[in-house]
Amino acid sequence: GAPRFITVRFGNVLGSSGSLIPLFQRQLSRGGPLTVTHPEIERFFMTVHEAVQLILQSASHGLRDGMRHGRIFVLDMGEPIRVIDIARRMIRLAGLDPEIDVGIDIIGLRPGEKLYEELFDAEESRLPSSIPGVFEAEPRPIPLRTLNKTFDALERASDEADDAACVAIATGLLDRRRAPGADIAVVGARRPAIMAQAG
Repeated sequence: GAPRFITVRFGNVLGSSGSLIPLFQRQLSRGGPLTVTHPEIERFFMTVHEAVQLILQSASHGLRDGMRHGRIFVLDMGEPIRVIDIARRMIRLAGLDPEIDVGIDIIGLRPGEKLYEELFDAEESRLPSSIPGVFEAEPRPIPLRTLNKTFDALERASDEADDAACVAIATGLLDRRRAPGADIAVVGARRPAIMAQAG
């Protein structure tokens, strides 16, 4: 049969390799300080069990309902949690006082790091799913005709080694904040812009 595409969207998986809790545990074992990039930075969190369950339930759901297009499943993780609050709780769980026994250093946001995490894009609808505790994200798709014209323009610009045109074409495709039915201008290399219908 035809392939079925299922996507799961995670928050930060607690205890996974490179995640926050093991980092704070290592910093605590050395006596601190715990490092936080910004005092207001927030993240969504899920356990390893929840991550595995989301994958298995989403795959089972996709096979069972005979879907004909891709689906995106997102665990309901409640409200985001401030990272600095997790740092303070971990210090207290170790029987110590934050900022007295163990410091918390604010080290600044890394390049491209967001203060607030978003589980749904502005162009997506958040829908209930038949899986308890799981939402479905429904994106507004770009019509195949638009994609084909854009990829053709991107190929021509790439063949001509026109980096500026490649960036403009990709940006035009990704900038979908317009209302449905708006035009996307695809800028080409040394040729008139191609207008591709986005709705």
